[in-house]
Amino acid sequence: MIRDELFPEIASRRNGNLEVGDGHTLYWEESGARDGIPVVFLHGGPGSGVSPTQRRFFDPRAYRIVLFDQRGAGRSTPRAGVEANTTPHLIADMERLRRHLDIDAWLVFGGSWGSTLALAYGQAHPDRCLAFILRGVFLGRPREIDWFMTGMRGFFPEVWRSFAEFIPEAERGDLLGAYHRRLTDPDPQRHLPAARHWARYEKACSSLLPEPDQIWSAEDPHHALNLARIEAHYFVNGLFLPEGGLLGGMDRIRHLPATIVQGRYDVICPPESAHALARSWPGAELVFVPDAGHAAMEPGVRRALVRATERFKTSLRQHARVG
Repeated sequence: MIRDELFPEIASRRNGNLEVGDGHTLYWEESGARDGIPVVFLHGGPGSGVSPTQRRFFDPRAYRIVLFDQRGAGRSTPRAGVEANTTPHLIADMERLRRHLDIDAWLVFGGSWGSTLALAYGQAHPDRCLAFILRGVFLGRPREIDWFMTGMRGFFPEVWRSFAEFIPEAERGDLLGAYHRRLTDPDPQRHLPAARHWARYEKACSSLLPEPDQIWSAEDPHHALNLARIEAHYFVNGLFLPEGGLLGGMDRIRHLPATIVQGRYDVICPPESAHALARSWPGAELVFVPDAGHAAMEPGVRRALVRATERFKTSLRQHARVG
């Protein structure tokens, strides 16, 4: 029987800080089996960072688990830094980290923005990907950004109203531009209140049922600023994706196996994107979780993700090193 609950808590067995140029340093860590199947975890946001709980999707006896904070996120420095912070930079960072850890190819696991980066990385380096596990798919299309900024009010009208009314009425015709100006202002009196409003909005819309720890993280000033400033930076720049978008590059990875896990009531990243991706990827397995929203730790979503890692544990076993 395939396990479907999170694995017990584990500590990282080594970690470090990798200089990647442009003044950026990435925090990275490894846990699990030294000679296990390599897997890289890509956090969401962009800007949210990694946490110890995310190690628990993977059997530590079978996987060599790599987590890292993307540019400006988590323990990477500079915090909330948006200079030289683009999708191509993040793809290059992943390659630098892969070589630093002496990994030939890895399973790529990403949720939300992490699914976007996973697809962009895979299309740039398909020979370095063993397979994909994607959750809460975000393809970075303009309509998905517009949905985040205004469309979610159809489901969370009171939450969106608080988000919108933080901005003076004269500027509400362009909420993204108004928030971006405040979030990139060097004055904490300007950027911190904007960051908290942005983070509260996102967290409040993430789960089918409210999750207290999600709301708490929106109040942490470092987390809120990392998340809000970097997200706004990416949104105003169209996520720094190729002109044809991610669906236009599917021919590069269509031959690779994938599991897509999608909450049926995901308001942050509506299911249409996961469905569109699956239609472009005939070999991918699409799993709709009937009682979930966007958050990875909702019970049905986390069970589906663990089931996926367990299935790939068997099919990818030959890629573990023999000591």
